[in-house]
Amino acid sequence: MNAKPTAATLLARLSAWFQRHCNDDWEHEYGITIKTCDNPGWIVRIDLPETPLAEKPFVPVLDGVDEEGWQLDDESPWLHCIVDEGAFQGAGDPTRLEEILETFLAWADA
Repeated sequence: MNAKPTAATLLARLSAWFQRHCNDDWEHEYGITIKTCDNPGWIVRIDLPETPLAEKPFVPVLDGVDEEGWQLDDESPWLHCIVDEGAFQGAGDPTRLEEILETFLAWADA
């Protein structure tokens, strides 16, 4: 049985992924953004060009949202993770930041 990753573990793994792609070039044009949104919730964008993930298939993760990412209702938890425009794009309610990061890292590590 796998234990749920801690926030510190997720950040360490994300940091390691970022460091592996820093080559005095990639980090000048690409990167990782984590910010809040007014739904309220989180938005995570991880640029994929020039990484092994740039062409890797990703199955969208939709929970509490429709296929365009719109919340089904204002009260339910929601999560929306896709790959689009050369980036992993994850969004979710205030409780889902760790799940967004784990979704990316599980895909990146697979």
